[in-house]
Amino acid sequence: MSTRPHRNFYGRLKGKTLKDSQKRYLDEDLAALSPGPVSWDENPERDALDLGALFDGKPVWLEVGFGGGEHLVHQAVQNPDVGIIGAEPYINGVAMLLGKIRRAGVQNLAVHPGDARDLMDVLPDGSIERAFLLYPDPWPKARHHRRRFVTQEHLEPLARVLTPGALFRVATDIPDYVRQTLEEVPKAGFEWLAERPADWRTPWQDWLSTRYEQKALREGRVPHYLTFRRLG
Repeated sequence: MSTRPHRNFYGRLKGKTLKDSQKRYLDEDLAALSPGPVSWDENPERDALDLGALFDGKPVWLEVGFGGGEHLVHQAVQNPDVGIIGAEPYINGVAMLLGKIRRAGVQNLAVHPGDARDLMDVLPDGSIERAFLLYPDPWPKARHHRRRFVTQEHLEPLARVLTPGALFRVATDIPDYVRQTLEEVPKAGFEWLAERPADWRTPWQDWLSTRYEQKALREGRVPHYLTFRRLG
């Protein structure tokens, strides 16, 4: 049996009271969308997930912290030949995603309603061909910067599960998060693909602007779109 690491979790797991419809989505739909045994209670040996069986051999993408799920469902609709796993511990966001999945009718998604670190424990090496980190919690206070996803605690496992040449997209409207991202991500085995300012100022061609981004724009914050490639 593997030794369970001590992992602090920061952030909200639940917000305002769920609607009855959202409770129903969680009860009726969530279990069927599981990528497999992820939690330490279910999988104490940390056996790797069988992604080939999960998605019938399709390439697999990963979105870390999908918020309300707008982007995740958009990518699933636009890329039916890809399987996409979303990880999100905020149960209200998970419930919102499940409603969007029902309405869109997509069948190439899997959902882990928990810590992405637990999920990355059980993803096979080199199994993910694209990853997304979109408007992550900025943790603006300097003493909280170690809680950000763009630290080696998160980036090293992410690099392990990405195939060489895989793309890693990061979107944020927080200048200091941009700074930390550009400092830390290359240390984990990535190269930044920008060659000119337009490369980080212009949204990706397949981008769907989320509610959070629209709020940032209304409040005068400037989005940055950072694209990295996994070396190796």
